[in-house]
Amino acid sequence: MNQINVFITTLFVRMPIIKQVIDAVIAEGGRALLVGGAVRDILLNRVPKDIDIELYGLKIDEIQRILEKFGNVSMVGKSFGVFRLNGLDVDWSAPRRDSNGRKPQVELDPDMLFEDAFRRRDLTINAMGVDLQTGKLVDHFGGLQDLKDEKLCATDAKLFVEDSLRFFRVMQIVGRFEMEADAQLNKICKKMDLSTISRERIESEFNKLFLRSQRPSLGIDWLRKIGRLKEILPEVDMLCGVQQGKKWHPEGDVYIHTLQVIDAMAAINRSKFAHLNDQEKLMLMWAALCHDLGKPFTSKEWEPGKISAHGHENAGIEPTKKLLKRFTHDKDLIDRVVKLVQYHMQPGQFIENEAKGSAYKRLAAKLVPVTLEELTLLACADKLARNADSTNPLAVTNGFLDLEEAKEVCKNEFNFMQTASKLNVLRDVEAPVLLGRDLEGLVAPGPKMGRLLKKAYEIQIEEGKKNKDELKKRILT
Repeated sequence: MNQINVFITTLFVRMPIIKQVIDAVIAEGGRALLVGGAVRDILLNRVPKDIDIELYGLKIDEIQRILEKFGNVSMVGKSFGVFRLNGLDVDWSAPRRDSNGRKPQVELDPDMLFEDAFRRRDLTINAMGVDLQTGKLVDHFGGLQDLKDEKLCATDAKLFVEDSLRFFRVMQIVGRFEMEADAQLNKICKKMDLSTISRERIESEFNKLFLRSQRPSLGIDWLRKIGRLKEILPEVDMLCGVQQGKKWHPEGDVYIHTLQVIDAMAAINRSKFAHLNDQEKLMLMWAALCHDLGKPFTSKEWEPGKISAHGHENAGIEPTKKLLKRFTHDKDLIDRVVKLVQYHMQPGQFIENEAKGSAYKRLAAKLVPVTLEELTLLACADKLARNADSTNPLAVTNGFLDLEEAKEVCKNEFNFMQTASKLNVLRDVEAPVLLGRDLEGLVAPGPKMGRLLKKAYEIQIEEGKKNKDELKKRILT
């Protein structure tokens, strides 16, 4: 296939040492196959993130000896048959069999048939290989056809259930590749025992869903379709059927709205509009999922067809904490997401109420370490998630944000951002003028000094006073 040949040629030009290792492997009577997700990505015309090369026909010591000819070798795990050449982002491994359980017993077998080696892989689309000598695709389980059909199928139903983390891998792959699990895979996943999976491993799969998907909503909604949303994300399941006022939310209930919000947030994160690192993007994705968790407790129909959810921001704090603590130990992430949930309505309200500059400065200080810019990005995602004509958010097509259209939909939010920028508090807070050292000799260090400095900062923010002597006089008299 042309894309495979192009990739191999490019790989060998970009990293010629790979070609040298493979030639040495072949000279020793071995065979080298590119395996796993890289093959899938090449066939989808995507750039592979990981390069895994499986070496057949050679014992583990022979593989190590060959690699050592080309540099320092580190063992990801000799018992697992995985090596790395230092400075080269490639995993070199031997074919193996794994027993089931959290600590599988590994059996290395250099003479294993390709079909038997690939059978242990989770999905048919991941159970393909490319012979790096001939460029031939090795596909014993119909992975190429399943890619074309946009279908996810278990490579081997019996082996699939031996690793329960594969359940969450299906979830994130549904979102990342916008494919549907087939009936057999759904049946398997409906019954899988998930109780032994560590929090960290589940969090890693959610991270992939949130960072690598154009439509992460598909992964979340797959949980609902197979009847496991209530078990895994009960706070999100509670959003199903919670109605909203059609004037402001023509898209449907709070659950449908939330699916659009996370897709809008994913599009914003990928756009040139946002300049965020992965940790900040994850924070915003979790906040998008959690932002309306308070609505089941606050939504009321006060007139026929007119529904409000006053106070849902604060009502969402506890369910947000509860949800996040099941998936992460990162207290800083939890605290940041909670602040975004608590204040996500503020940007629009500030513009509607013509808030003063001091209010922006107060809010920026309350949010630390979250910024007003990050808060506004969440508010924009919330505003874009009101598309009654499609499951896609407004201003988002094929996962990409139309910035000009987004500006039109989110006028208040962009005005909020411009005002915060003019006040120099969009990405930071206003620095306090009066510091502890300015009170040395006047007030002893301790709680009293802290209270006085807080009072000085409040005067600075509320009244715009920035003269140290004046601030000292105000707080000491």
